[in-house]
Amino acid sequence: MQYPADFWNERYAGDEFVYGREPNRFFEQEMKRLKPGKLLLPCEGEGRNAVWAARHGWEVSAFDQSSVGKQKAELLARESGATIDFRVLSMPDLPYPAGSFDVLALIYAHFPETQRRSWHELLGRLVKPGGLVLVEAFSKKQLQYQQKYRSGGPGDASLLYWGDEVRNDFREFETIRISESEVTLQEGVHHEGQAHVVRFVGRKV
Repeated sequence: MQYPADFWNERYAGDEFVYGREPNRFFEQEMKRLKPGKLLLPCEGEGRNAVWAARHGWEVSAFDQSSVGKQKAELLARESGATIDFRVLSMPDLPYPAGSFDVLALIYAHFPETQRRSWHELLGRLVKPGGLVLVEAFSKKQLQYQQKYRSGGPGDASLLYWGDEVRNDFREFETIRISESEVTLQEGVHHEGQAHVVRFVGRKV
């Protein structure tokens, strides 16, 4: 949502999975704590997190604005023997009823500053009471890490987050864990090396 569909279609056009085939580490770690249920993955790209979750018993709904991303996600699912519901959609036009999901996972889903809060609130309404939101995103400090380590992320500060912004956007969720920290990414050619991220886990009250 931070760049047009044509940008992502071009990025995903090759045979390579540009962010890798393996799930995001934070996502995997948090999901392993939970009993499988219904999961929503916005801005899911080429499907690495969706396919991992489906293989571990989750009923997965995912979307992205890239039709090429959808094709590659479905290819990865077939290769893995997994079933996912992957749609080509753009925010804020979503077909899911309120309270549909046990978990909402936003993994590097960077929204424009002018829409960020309203779109986070919209997505939060799709989570059942007692359900969770998981967020990993590049922090505002990532601009410094891009210059030093070339570790990825949007080059526009308005697309990057502070932890307090994420927590305030999901104010209907009780904070379980929140951090802003340095991590080492190994997620394909565009997320590699030292980076600075926000991580948030919240439970809907």
